[in-house]
Amino acid sequence: MKLGKRFMKIATAALILLLAFSSSSYAALQPGGPSTNGNTNINSTLSYKEVIKILEDIERTSKGKVEVSTLDQYGKSEQGRSIYVAKVGTGPQKIWIQAQIHGNEKLVTEAALQLLKTYANSGERDVQRVLQEATLYFIPMYNPDGAEMNIRHTKVAQNGKLIDLNRDWTLSGFEAAESKVVYAYWADVQPDFAIDLHHQGLKQVYGTNESTSFSLGISLSPDGPTLSKTPYNDITKQMMAYVYDELKDYGYTHIDRYQVGVNREQGIGYDIDIKGGVVSAMMLGLNYDNLNPEGHSHPAVFFETKGNSSDGSLGQKSNGYLTKQNYLALKTLVYGYVTGEVGTVNPDDWYNIPYYPLAGYMTDYAGTIPAGLGSGY
Repeated sequence: MKLGKRFMKIATAALILLLAFSSSSYAALQPGGPSTNGNTNINSTLSYKEVIKILEDIERTSKGKVEVSTLDQYGKSEQGRSIYVAKVGTGPQKIWIQAQIHGNEKLVTEAALQLLKTYANSGERDVQRVLQEATLYFIPMYNPDGAEMNIRHTKVAQNGKLIDLNRDWTLSGFEAAESKVVYAYWADVQPDFAIDLHHQGLKQVYGTNESTSFSLGISLSPDGPTLSKTPYNDITKQMMAYVYDELKDYGYTHIDRYQVGVNREQGIGYDIDIKGGVVSAMMLGLNYDNLNPEGHSHPAVFFETKGNSSDGSLGQKSNGYLTKQNYLALKTLVYGYVTGEVGTVNPDDWYNIPYYPLAGYMTDYAGTIPAGLGSGY
């Protein structure tokens, strides 16, 4: 698949958005980016109040296209903040986009808001087709407490315990209020597809000296212990291969497959197989407290941008292009899914995305599983 006029339109729109968001109302896209020099500065990233303001502005200027609301009917965060959602589109396909489930992963929120702004105001033919064929549900700041504290976790109000919200969707029950709120909303919406946006640490693309700027991930490893037993093994691989083919030649973007435990000297890496992650639970049809009695499930994938706002990670050079690559990937994948283009991709093209030779699977249920034993779990 070669980059064509459609992708160039996406790139042009992204550049326009970057300029628009650089006004005083959208100060979050001032220069910044991964740094190893310890010069962390989060002044150029969005606060909780700024996100609310941007959502309200987008809704007001959308001429009725965007509906912004809170999930207060389901509850609030541990510290009593409302979790905001935005809905756009009129089509039958339901697409779920969530960002900043980890409070120190901030640029992805900006990318989600940029895409929402595009759907609210753009007259592009591609955009109109998406809005006619799909309804999109955005949660731009899943973890408002963590965002305000600039930490990965949320903090339980009753006992001060730190909870990773992306390990909290389990059959045994949710520890954090945010998990209960978003799960209940998900069970009501019953999406057809989900994209989860994250940041990751610094690493290099296998076989190169290039720093990875963007990783494509599936939280239940394709062809691994769990996903191969579900209907979503091939479609998730097709989604990621589609994004890679569309974006791999885009400047400043160095894309690979998401892996953990990478050992560059040994030339190995591990896939994750995490059942307690939010998008994993979506694919497995989690039924907690009988809120999903029919076991609704759907495919889900995630994107990982390098760097976060922990000390020593976000610097002052590249927030703009890091946000832009998320925006482009989101817009591309949504379009490809809605139009059916994703379904024409060979699932095995997943293995064309650069990755370290697979040593095994990092799990939250059986420790580390060697690669050759995956099918036995």
